[in-house]
Amino acid sequence: MLMDLLIIFFIIIMAIVANKGQSLSRSGAIAATVVGGLIYQGLYLQGLLILGTFFCTSSFWSFYKSKLKKDLEEKHEKGSKRDWIQVFANGGVAALSSLLYYFTNDVIWVIAFLTSLASATGDTWSSEIGPLSKRPPLSVKSFKVVEAGTSGAISTLGTISAIVGVGVITIVGMYVLPITAKMAWIIFVFGILGNGIDTYLGAYFQRTYQCRICLLDTEKPIHCNEKARKIGGSTLLNNDGVNFLAGLFAPIFAILTYQILL
Repeated sequence: MLMDLLIIFFIIIMAIVANKGQSLSRSGAIAATVVGGLIYQGLYLQGLLILGTFFCTSSFWSFYKSKLKKDLEEKHEKGSKRDWIQVFANGGVAALSSLLYYFTNDVIWVIAFLTSLASATGDTWSSEIGPLSKRPPLSVKSFKVVEAGTSGAISTLGTISAIVGVGVITIVGMYVLPITAKMAWIIFVFGILGNGIDTYLGAYFQRTYQCRICLLDTEKPIHCNEKARKIGGSTLLNNDGVNFLAGLFAPIFAILTYQILL
């Protein structure tokens, strides 16, 4: 009991530190505490280690050469300071999977947990590292060169970064959680697939706007203090929704593949 209280206290302190360090907003810190608490409930310190790997590496890449990526803030709806919606979009499925493992002790929820966080890690790494590429990315929709930071665009550097990010979560998970090598391969493959789903949804369904003043294509509905003109995607689907759906579909496909093959 004392150990549990100490761990919860530690989670709260880490959320406060992340808030002070500009990685999380106040609402994001509260949401991160909830997500961390649920993951600890189901997967204990091992689950928190996986979550910490995702969060620490993602925060590092967010701040890495941030000055070179500053212009991207005009294209993105939100900055690197994550709010509660972003936290749940990236960690909500993992938290739910951990809780389901607590009640069922079924390894499929460990697979879902790792696949969801692997997908989120790959997406974040590619989004933060990809724009540093010297070559502009290509849109998966038109296969034409687009500006760095455009949703639904890919680059060689971003793709490699995503694969490495997925691999890091998979390898750490294989060593600290009860999964076999075959399960790890499923997590790795569908973690990468989750990144592909994210890219596809971003290209075809995520809402995009064009500023009426500076003509910049952006995710922001308000730009240059004016209401931007919607030019594509669904009004209901922003980047947070895309991240959530990718983090949901990837573990679903991973579970189905595990049950069919293993």
